[in-house]
Formats: sequence, C-alpha cells, structure tokens
Amino acid sequence: MATVLAIETSCDETAVAIVNNRQVCSSIIASQIPVHQQYGGVVPEVASRQHLETINGAIALALEQAEVDWGKIDGIAATCAPGLVGALLVGLTAAKTLAMVHNKPFLGVHHLEGHIYATYLSEPTLEPPFLSLLVSGGHTSLIHVKDCGVYETLGETRDDAAGEAFDKVARLLHLGYPGGPVIDKLAKQGNPQAFTLPEGKISLPEGGYHRYDASFSGLKTAVLRLVQQFEKDGQSLPTKDVAASFQETVARSLTKRAITCATDYGLSTIAVGGGVAANSGLRQHLQQAAQTHNLRVLFPPLKFCTDNAAMIGCTAADHLNRGHTSPLTLGVHSRLALSQVMELYQIGTDNL
Repeated sequence: MATVLAIETSCDETAVAIVNNRQVCSSIIASQIPVHQQYGGVVPEVASRQHLETINGAIALALEQAEVDWGKIDGIAATCAPGLVGALLVGLTAAKTLAMVHNKPFLGVHHLEGHIYATYLSEPTLEPPFLSLLVSGGHTSLIHVKDCGVYETLGETRDDAAGEAFDKVARLLHLGYPGGPVIDKLAKQGNPQAFTLPEGKISLPEGGYHRYDASFSGLKTAVLRLVQQFEKDGQSLPTKDVAASFQETVARSLTKRAITCATDYGLSTIAVGGGVAANSGLRQHLQQAAQTHNLRVLFPPLKFCTDNAAMIGCTAADHLNRGHTSPLTLGVHSRLALSQVMELYQIGTDNL
C-alpha cells in the first residue's frame, strides 16, 4: 500500500497529489487556462514558465492538505512522457530532486497510463482485463488493458484527436479556448439532428474500413464548409445547432467503435479517460449503448478527467507496489508509445 507524492506538468496544469494506493489524500491543480486563452491555445514556453512559478507552492499545499510529512511518503513520481518537453522537465526535475533529498524511490510515469488509472480512483475494485477508451486533446485510442504496464492499442485516431477537434471547431465558431466545455454547454441548447456530418471511417485497400480507428479531420472540414456556406449566403450562423450536431457526431463515432471493440474482444467493461470523458454527449451515448449490449461503462469523476496528479500517483503506487522504480537518469519524451511503458522502470534495484 504505497503512498506516493506525484507531479503532473505535461501541458498546462501544474498538479501535485498525494495518493495512497487508490485513495486520494490530496490533489492540487493550478490551471493555466486563463493565461493561454489570449493566445487561443497552449504556448509551450509560457506553460513551462508558469510551472516553474507554481510548482513549489503546489507541493507544499499538497503535503499540508494530506496532513503527512516526508516520513510517510514511500515514493516520488512525475509524468515523463508524452507532453511538452519544457513543461515535463519542470515536473521531472522537481521529482528527482525531492527523491534525492528525501532518499525516496523515483518513478517516471506515462501520461496515458495515468488516464487509464484515473478510473481506479473512483472504482478501486476494478481489475484488468478491460477496454480503455482514452479521449483527450492529444490522444484518442482504444486500449486493451491486460495488466499493470501491459497494454495493446486496438484502435486510434489517424489525424486529429477528439479533444483537438473540439478546440478547432470552437475556433471556427468563434467560441474561444478551450473548446470542449463551451461546445458541450451550447450543444445542450441546440438540435443535434440539424446537420448531417461525417463520422470519419478509415478506408482500407480492399474497400472496407477499419472498425476501431477514428478520423476527425474530415468532420472538422465539414464544419468549416458549413460555416463558410452560411457566411457566403449572408445568413446568421446557428451556432448552437452546429455545436450540437458536431458533438452528436463525435459521441456517436466514439461510441460505435468502443462498443464494437469491446464486444469483439469479449471485454465486459469500458473505462473512459481523458478530458473528453467529461463530455455530456459522450457519456449519454456510451451509457445507453452499454446498457443495450450488457456492458459496464465507467467514467472518472469530472475532476479526474482533465490532467491531474492523482491519476499519476495512482499509477506510480501500483508500479511501486510491484517493485518497479525508475533510474534518476530517466529523461522526458514528447512522444512515447504506451507499449513502451515498462521501459521506464527497472525491477528490484535501487534507483539511487
């Protein structure tokens, strides 16, 4: 039952948490959204500087809220991949420093594995195997979770991730950044059947299409053409209906692929993770479809859908309980396949 202090700085949230196995003792998240809104997206250099300014205070607050001292901490963890290199370096350097100063094991955590583990925070009895639908700003994947560190990616996006598509469509509709929450809000007031938009099937050479892979670039282009047509005709854009139709298409596309994949592989549980897991349209579609197919679908609490350190701590605690630690020579990676997770660890050796 390891207790881990974890740091997450892969993008635009400075997060620190203390987690005991699958129980959250404290979780601090300092969002940079107001800082980046003026630019219409995340600026890597600005994100790195914000992490530097915020991280020490977040660590102190996490310890204070958890009411623990360093003697009760069994390990120090930080996200090491994938993400913005400069941002990752801030968290990883802080974690390594704390590990050396307090003579604790250090663990580098894969960000996507963290999103998989987010479900464990609200469903502590969940155990593999199950299907993870991971939908975020940078990733959209269907992952067969076989065990801690053992994953098989069964499907993924060929272009834009779902969260990226939300941000780009929000920009087309002049809704600002980030796009997911504002589109979700407007979609509830619009007609999801107002416009027929493409779901994005991936064609195969033999004329069929890939059952599990997704594509959202065509959907984004269809929205662009729709907006241009209204502008050309001098008509007012029905923003709420466009938002509702777009969200409906994304939710329907993701749901079909997840249900088909789970059924084909005989997996009875679908665990959803990532920022788009907070989307009300996806939650409604997937829950309804799961009931029809006698499947269980699990969503993390909204606070653990977006980037947070609690999911990183939960991941690290499981690895630490199994004797996995990382060397202090471990670096950061802007990209790293989920299948390479175990390359981050060494087993049964002293990383100091």
